[in-house]
Amino acid sequence: MKKLIILLFAILPLGVFAQEAKIAYVNVGEIFNAMPEMAAIEQQMAELNEKYTTELRQMQDEYTKKYQDFVAQQDSLTENIKLRRMQEIEDIRARMDNFVPIAQQDVQQRQQELLMPVQDKIQNAIKAVGEENGYTYIIDPSVFLYTSDNAINATQKVRTKLGL
Repeated sequence: MKKLIILLFAILPLGVFAQEAKIAYVNVGEIFNAMPEMAAIEQQMAELNEKYTTELRQMQDEYTKKYQDFVAQQDSLTENIKLRRMQEIEDIRARMDNFVPIAQQDVQQRQQELLMPVQDKIQNAIKAVGEENGYTYIIDPSVFLYTSDNAINATQKVRTKLGL
């Protein structure tokens, strides 16, 4: 009996805390897409992608031209010139192979640099809305499989805080 009373006193505060927790959710993806900065970021990323695509296309064109020239002329070339041209073709191929992962890494890094201020702005707005409204937790429903009907949709409050 004594153990039951101790257990009840131990569990009782948990029930009180659980009732006080206010849970809200914010659709961060929706807010992210509505941010005015996103149009400029998308434009900058498209331009960077185009630059890398153009550069790669030029390398591919150079490779194709040198390879076709080599194939067309290989019977009339001396062994020394054949080896030198084959080496040139291989060098272009190696440059292309090295270029792609470096370009991808640069694009990802640039995108992260551009998105960081927007992410911080959204995070600060979510934090401010949470503090103003006394929310214990604010979650993104896209991360969870289930969001309770008891949770408050604070997306509009965050949008208002951001001036969207």
